[in-house]
Amino acid sequence: MKELKQIINECKVLSFDLNFTRAKQWKEEKPGRVIVGYMPIYFPREVIHAAGGMAVGMFGGGDRKQIIKGDAYYQSYICHIPRSVMELALDKQMDHFDGFIFPSICDVIRNLSGIFKQHKFGKFVKYMDFPQNFLPQIGGVFYQQEMEHVMHYIKEINGVEVTPEKLNNSIALYNKNRKLISEIYDIRQDYPWRLTMEDVYHIVRAGTVIPVEEHNEILEQVLVHIRQNIGSPQDKVKVVVSGAFCEQPAVGLIKAIEEAGCYVVDDDYMLGSRMILGDIDATSNKPLEAISNAYIKQSQYSSSIYDVSNPKEYRLAKIVENRGANGVIFASASFCDPSLLDAPIFQNAFNRLGIRYIAFQFSENINQFKVIKEQVGAFSDSIKLWENEPAVINKA
Repeated sequence: MKELKQIINECKVLSFDLNFTRAKQWKEEKPGRVIVGYMPIYFPREVIHAAGGMAVGMFGGGDRKQIIKGDAYYQSYICHIPRSVMELALDKQMDHFDGFIFPSICDVIRNLSGIFKQHKFGKFVKYMDFPQNFLPQIGGVFYQQEMEHVMHYIKEINGVEVTPEKLNNSIALYNKNRKLISEIYDIRQDYPWRLTMEDVYHIVRAGTVIPVEEHNEILEQVLVHIRQNIGSPQDKVKVVVSGAFCEQPAVGLIKAIEEAGCYVVDDDYMLGSRMILGDIDATSNKPLEAISNAYIKQSQYSSSIYDVSNPKEYRLAKIVENRGANGVIFASASFCDPSLLDAPIFQNAFNRLGIRYIAFQFSENINQFKVIKEQVGAFSDSIKLWENEPAVINKA
């Protein structure tokens, strides 16, 4: 059993290893292994795992990578993450990747997939559409076909046939992964001082660049530590952070929010790792259908998903209520259309529901947090001064 500090330090190194060293080592350990990079928000990593591969998250370079060549590909009014992903690719830091998946997040990511195709990065590039129709017989079937396309690309590389048994085994491993992450969040809901949000971020992000089996071991060790009565509570309010589901904020910004008087008890920083709520059926003789049904029926809300019958503002409000949060921080990446277009919808609903909130924008390479820290500090102080109680949804 490793000390908690050692585990966190190792996760910090893994999270921002922009050369993806562990993934490269894993690939070289056995013939036929493939690495497939995927952009946020969500991608069913189970289908890659079952095909003898590893899905590796591409979350940009954050404030660890200077953007030079990547700026030539996008206008100044486009978000920052595609620039840094391009910079990583052009600097050959992902040359050991066999393929790239670009989930349907927005037009910018769609265009990024086209640029990857033009440059012939990897052996395949797939822009993966996710269903916006939530009927299993329509959107569900379409989603299964999209996953079959991905498995076909991998089979052309390594010849691996994905069987229901292999896929169910992979589903079970990722069920365990999501369950362990969920337990960490549940413990932090009541005892957020036992593990900082910065530490949680590194621990979860590390799981996007290493084998799921290794990440499960890390999570189990973390839970052993935080189940104990460690740390000391501080005079902070509980908040939910929403809007940072794709481009990731700098770690310094994540840290600054808690330093300004907040415990972040829920967030969408690494939404893909927590996208499916509960388990996917790992015993089905049609595992692709099980994955599809879970996405349709058990997904977190996301600004990239339009489910007219299940308004996302009320889903976020429910998270606030369940977590006993005092308010919401809307942190949107600059020029992020999905997040910024949703913001007025959320804010109008929260005005009616009586949920307190603030909003600001960030860029992944921002390194000046003073203004944001002051804003968050004023928000937390106002709650402590006037109404230091969890937000209560006004159902009238």
